[in-house]
Amino acid sequence: MTAASIQRLDDLRGFRSAPSLTPEQRERLRAELRQRLVACDWCTIGIMAPSSAAALEALRSFERALGWPPLEADSLEASNGPVFLKGHQRNASLRAREEAGLGEGLLITGHSDVASPAADTWGPLPLDLFADAPPASSPEEGDGTTAL
Repeated sequence: MTAASIQRLDDLRGFRSAPSLTPEQRERLRAELRQRLVACDWCTIGIMAPSSAAALEALRSFERALGWPPLEADSLEASNGPVFLKGHQRNASLRAREEAGLGEGLLITGHSDVASPAADTWGPLPLDLFADAPPASSPEEGDGTTAL
C-alpha cells in the first residue's frame, strides 16, 4: 500500500512509520478516529518520536483536539534521541523511554471495559496530525468527541 491510497485508519496497518498525508487524508482519518474513540471507554497513545520534546508536543496537540485534560509529565526527562512515550487516559499516567530503531508516529489504542469490536489500535499516524485540528468542543455542545 502506498500513502496515496490511504483512505481509512485500517489502511495504516503494516506501516513502520507514519506516511505523509494530504490535508484531505488527514481530515478523513481524524474524523474516523474520533468516531472510533467515542465507541471506546478509554484509550492509550504511544508516540514514537525523534525526541521527548517532539513526543510531548504531539501528545499535547492530541489532548487539545480530543478535549483531554493534560496528562502529568512531571517526571518526563528530556531526551534529544528517539523516544517512545506512552500516555494512559484512564490512570492519567505518562511514561517515556529512550529507544533507538523505532519508526515515527502516533499509535492510538481504544480500550473497552467489556469485550468489544470497538477496541483496536490505529496508526502510525503523523506526529503533527492534530497540530492543525480544531480543539474539541465542550461536552455541552454535544458532538460526542470528548466522551472518551
